[in-house]
Amino acid sequence: MKISTKGRYGLRAFIDLARYSEEGPVSINSIAQRQELSEGYLEQLMAKLKKAGLVKSLRGSGGGYILAKDASEVSVGDVLRALEGNMELVTCAAFHDVESCGLQKTCVTKYVWQKINESILSTIDEIKIDTLVEQSRQEGGKYDETDIFG
Repeated sequence: MKISTKGRYGLRAFIDLARYSEEGPVSINSIAQRQELSEGYLEQLMAKLKKAGLVKSLRGSGGGYILAKDASEVSVGDVLRALEGNMELVTCAAFHDVESCGLQKTCVTKYVWQKINESILSTIDEIKIDTLVEQSRQEGGKYDETDIFG
């Protein structure tokens, strides 16, 4: 599985938002500057996060974006699914539609795909955004995904 720039940049932006929205709404411009991302691309990412109910936008002077839920209630998986869609490595027809796979009764590889999918989903769902915000504070702001994921 390869996570696209939508997922990678969107997760960075979401963590940034979680960190700085504690003080009030955060502008796209400020996130873009801190994360070295284009404002146009961030607007697209924020629209997806808003549609998923993860962020809210506030208009007017002093407006910007805030989290729709507490950072402790949002997982990396929530953010990645909002931006990327389904996070399964392999979509095995045997587990999704009884009639869609002619080999479902005899194919044992479906259990391999199921185990891999469960492992990925478990990992991304157990990492909460507040944990990453705290790590960001400890490291002085910018972070590299490899610091968190190995």
